[in-house]
Amino acid sequence: MGKRLTQIATRTGDDGTTGLGDNTRVSKDHLRVHAMGDVDELNSHIGLLMCEELPAEARELLLEIQHQLFNLGGELSIPGFELLKGEAVLALDEALASYNGQLPKLQEFILPAGSRAAAQAHVCRTVARRAERAVVALGAQAPLRETPRQYLNRLSDLMFVLARVFNRMNGGDDVYWKSERLARSAKD
Repeated sequence: MGKRLTQIATRTGDDGTTGLGDNTRVSKDHLRVHAMGDVDELNSHIGLLMCEELPAEARELLLEIQHQLFNLGGELSIPGFELLKGEAVLALDEALASYNGQLPKLQEFILPAGSRAAAQAHVCRTVARRAERAVVALGAQAPLRETPRQYLNRLSDLMFVLARVFNRMNGGDDVYWKSERLARSAKD
């Protein structure tokens, strides 16, 4: 792994470049930097979600996800390096099955709303999707393992499911989309 930060303001990025973990420098608008930034933003949004009152099990899961996202960011910062393991994807699959099994089947589309925790989980979902798109774009131009893409895809699904779980805490429910077309077809 690359050097640990000992100094934050180095001024080496003043020229529009940034250093990767393998000591190469790339433009700050490089696809790799975009992917790293989106993963970092996602991790920050999950940190914000963890400021809400959450069940202890969900909090532990989110903390583990933060660690795995840090691994993912590290892997993205060092071309050809592997930090995020396939077991992390399997852990998300298990969490998805467990939490989704507690929920009623969806009959309608839902809005990214409800409780604050649910709304923040939806923000995490959308940022995870953006991070996934950035990783896909990077993978089209540079060799990249499939695990980072799979992890972000699974994580966005999990955040959707957790939003539904968080909306049901304290007796709440999802906020359903009121489609005029669906309402008309229900009358017919």
